[in-house]
Amino acid sequence: MARYTGPKCRYCRAERAKLFLKGSRCLSAKCPMNNPMESGLPGRDPKARTKKPTDYGQMLRAKQRLKRIYCMLEKQFKLTFNTAARMPGKTGDNLITLLERRLDNVVFRLHFASSRPQASQLVSHGHIFVNGRRVDIPSYRVKPGDEIEVSAKGKNMLVIKDNLSEVGKSGVASWLSVDVDAMKGSFNQIPERSEVRELEGVNEQLVVELYSR
Repeated sequence: MARYTGPKCRYCRAERAKLFLKGSRCLSAKCPMNNPMESGLPGRDPKARTKKPTDYGQMLRAKQRLKRIYCMLEKQFKLTFNTAARMPGKTGDNLITLLERRLDNVVFRLHFASSRPQASQLVSHGHIFVNGRRVDIPSYRVKPGDEIEVSAKGKNMLVIKDNLSEVGKSGVASWLSVDVDAMKGSFNQIPERSEVRELEGVNEQLVVELYSR
């Protein structure tokens, strides 16, 4: 499985926003995005001149940001978009729901992992079961009613136990449910675009326009 293995903070600097790719570190004082001199955010250099982005630049940034949030490479993201384009309804909304149905994303949202890269690693290493069967493909697309459970070996991992403590603080997405003690969760329904609050600053229609050029 091809994946990006370089420094993840460069993605946040490129998008000028926290993408939360390094779990709890992104919430700590160690996050480079907290330092304007390193983050690439406005204010790092008062003499710097900023250019108004072109239409193509805006579309590209929207695509790159969405792709990086879900930790996908270009080929895999484009295949997902093509699937969304063939589905009935709005292509942009379809794209978001397909991304949310990825197993690594569901594992992250259930707080079995502190970030999507960590969730992808847990899946790849065989620590996740879907409906009682081991699934080691991060891009596996879950369906409503599917049960996602940590393996017997994974239930002894301190990192997963620590991650699950976040459930009591922030809960889980409305389309999911989780049993912390059993380390098991359910994908109850396909979310509506409006329910995915993490993407309020993302305009997926620009992604549609980019691939439609």
